[in-house]
Amino acid sequence: MTVLNAFYAQSGGVTSVINASACGVIETARRHPDRIGRVYAGRNGILGALTEDLIDTSAEPADAIAALRTTPAGAFGSCRYKLKSLEKNRREYERLIEVFKAHDIGYFFYNGGGDSADTCFKVSQLSQSLGYPLQAIHVPKTIDNDLPLTDCCPGFGSVAKYVAISTLEASLDVRSMAATSTKVFVLEVMGRHAGWIAAAGGLVTDHGIPVVILFPEIEFDQATFLERVDALVKQHGYCTVVVSEGCHRADGSFLAEQGTRDAFGHAQLGGAAPVVANMVKEALGHKFHWAVADYLQRSARHIASATDVRQAYELGQRAIELAIEGRNAVMPTIERTSDLPYTYRIGSAPLAAVANTEKFMPRDFITADGFGITEACRRYLMPLIQGEDYPAYRDGLPVYVTLSNVAVPKKLPTFEVA
Repeated sequence: MTVLNAFYAQSGGVTSVINASACGVIETARRHPDRIGRVYAGRNGILGALTEDLIDTSAEPADAIAALRTTPAGAFGSCRYKLKSLEKNRREYERLIEVFKAHDIGYFFYNGGGDSADTCFKVSQLSQSLGYPLQAIHVPKTIDNDLPLTDCCPGFGSVAKYVAISTLEASLDVRSMAATSTKVFVLEVMGRHAGWIAAAGGLVTDHGIPVVILFPEIEFDQATFLERVDALVKQHGYCTVVVSEGCHRADGSFLAEQGTRDAFGHAQLGGAAPVVANMVKEALGHKFHWAVADYLQRSARHIASATDVRQAYELGQRAIELAIEGRNAVMPTIERTSDLPYTYRIGSAPLAAVANTEKFMPRDFITADGFGITEACRRYLMPLIQGEDYPAYRDGLPVYVTLSNVAVPKKLPTFEVA
């Protein structure tokens, strides 16, 4: 059997555990030298394939690859770049084939979210459209937890843990000062259309913390919101608001919309927290503070969920196994088999059913008033934030690996990305 090389790339916003998936991919591939030769990583995602800017991961020692498991961010660089359809931009697909042919690449592993699943699905169709045999496997990753057909997505559990801890700790701070100072703290979290991350803030209500959650799935009503905040402040002396960046009004406009769009065509969000905080100040007169978790929530490897780290690695590992089994255009998935004790198995889903599809919070995960989480949601979330997987520390700081990222010699003419 012919031994072919593999291409692996990271796409979209990175997470605290995406490198754990990379570790799973590379370590597992190294255990099958009879099937997979070298693993080439794309520098800055799919752009690395288009520009033939490949990284030879075989140049990295085993201990450096192992250290990826405890290192946040994207070890090979990521990008926000969405391939158009074959009909609209044939030159890019033909370029991919040229690069894959030049470097004997027969496996394509793309580690990302929904748009990356779409890209991976399009690449999987190359073998039919352009006559080049290629197995394309999508490795799931998204802090938004909005990929369908999988119980959860690597990256989400650690963000949920970060948000739950931050909500708890900041709320205790506010409680201490509420008598004479801040009475309302607003924390803005990521989540464009799905409120999974915001929901994690609701886990602290078991600690007696009064929390109001603003979900993308629930249309924002200013009067009802202010009434709830005022009631909680009167009852407890303070309250915390966790607002998703995707929170929107009845007309569909985002509270945080900036009027600009990213490379995927999505509205660029950020700024819901000050909007909400100022509403509270102007209508109720309560002193406030606000914060935007932004990159902090997705890069916090120091308090990553052990469950999340383990699943990220296992899905990278399973991606290689699916390729060796001859599978194409699929994504390894998490299939929950029990909440308590928490158990799951690794399955797979066809990319045709994953690409361009979002998974939202079920309505029965959100309380009837639209401001909190139900017991069903709590049962879903709690296992995903369990366990600690601390990196090694030196001089008070985590020890993270930076790979040498040795470039593979180029064989083709320069290609300009449109």
